[in-house]
Amino acid sequence: MQYQEFLDHIYRKYSGNVKLELDRMRNLLREMDDPQSSLRGFHVAGTNGKGSVCAALEALCLAHRFSTGLNTSPHLIDYTERFRLQGRDIGFQRILDTFLRNETLFAKWDASFFEITTAIAFQIFKEEKLHTAVIEVGLGGRLDATNLFTPDVCAITTIGLDHVKTLGGTLELIAAEKAGIIKPGVPVVLGRIEPSPLKVITAQAQELKAPVFIYGRDFSATVTARRVSGLEFDFRFGRHVYRGLRTNLLGEHQAANLAVALTAFILYLQKRNILLRPRALRQALQNINWKGRMQVLSQKPVVIADGAHNVQGVQALLATLRKIFPRRRFRFLVSILADKDFSQMLNLICANAEKIYLAQNESDRAATVAEQAREVEKYGVPYQTANSVAAAYRLARNEQGPQDILICGGSLYTVGELLRCAEEEKGG
Repeated sequence: MQYQEFLDHIYRKYSGNVKLELDRMRNLLREMDDPQSSLRGFHVAGTNGKGSVCAALEALCLAHRFSTGLNTSPHLIDYTERFRLQGRDIGFQRILDTFLRNETLFAKWDASFFEITTAIAFQIFKEEKLHTAVIEVGLGGRLDATNLFTPDVCAITTIGLDHVKTLGGTLELIAAEKAGIIKPGVPVVLGRIEPSPLKVITAQAQELKAPVFIYGRDFSATVTARRVSGLEFDFRFGRHVYRGLRTNLLGEHQAANLAVALTAFILYLQKRNILLRPRALRQALQNINWKGRMQVLSQKPVVIADGAHNVQGVQALLATLRKIFPRRRFRFLVSILADKDFSQMLNLICANAEKIYLAQNESDRAATVAEQAREVEKYGVPYQTANSVAAAYRLARNEQGPQDILICGGSLYTVGELLRCAEEEKGG
């Protein structure tokens, strides 16, 4: 079975099996001899920032020479991106072999696409006898397939209104779902979270006697410099004070994400009785491997790809752009999913845009060009349309002057298509 044949097969046979409950996954893993029970490491949830925290944790572990596995979602270009060993994507053949060995069980338990992906990650990580696994929650937390993993430390980055049809229409309901990853006695690190949802999470932690570490109270980060190449910041957590930390991640919000990762990592080292290596810590933050999140594709002229896929994400993106490029307006290439608040997202984008390029990405959840155009027209911002993300990118690049700044995104699906196009452009 070749790559595309495999992907078509699992999408066609299993993608319709979504069911938010854990019994099916629990039964599946039991028949696989519970591969997740052999793993140690981190479990990370949150509306925004969880992927960045996971990538930072991976970098910190690798810099300390731990054998490390990373499981994230969704992928941007290739399905293999969801599984990393030692900082590199696992080869397709290994994934296929693991799938084929267990497909009878996947079919028996009517597993979903995401459950299968999670089970494959657990199985491969078990076989590798890893020192540390970093597992990103797919959706919510309480009923997410990854939640059968018991970590040494868990983290919840942010709480925002996203996936409201599934998780609930208030911050408090969403917080309750995310708090579902908290395990008895397992430390939980919390990022920038508003007081009301924070109260929900801390109440759950208290009930489970899980130690809580809160951004701004127990640990903090202060940005000291911001450049197109990345951030510089100071970090504090108890006796751990590090000044002038530099990271290759771009974005004001990443300072808080990295503070979450650093705090979780320090707690993990304490739990496993391992010494922190300050030089390795500093090195790790400059080598975080995380595509599509404020990723600079070009500096002359500036082209940035960002997967901001909800209102909170767009607000964070714009806050960063204003700090790095004060008093500037930007060109945006945009394609947003229809089940997001694309009206408000485009409102924010239009307030900062000199021109917008609209497309419809390949997701079956994508908003149409016409739907997005109707919103843009309310604000009188010049725009052009294209029949694909790739076509919109070529159009925007052809029109971009030396001083123009092009920001591309609206969805991780959009960014995935964009990165494919950019790689083809570079290769050509």
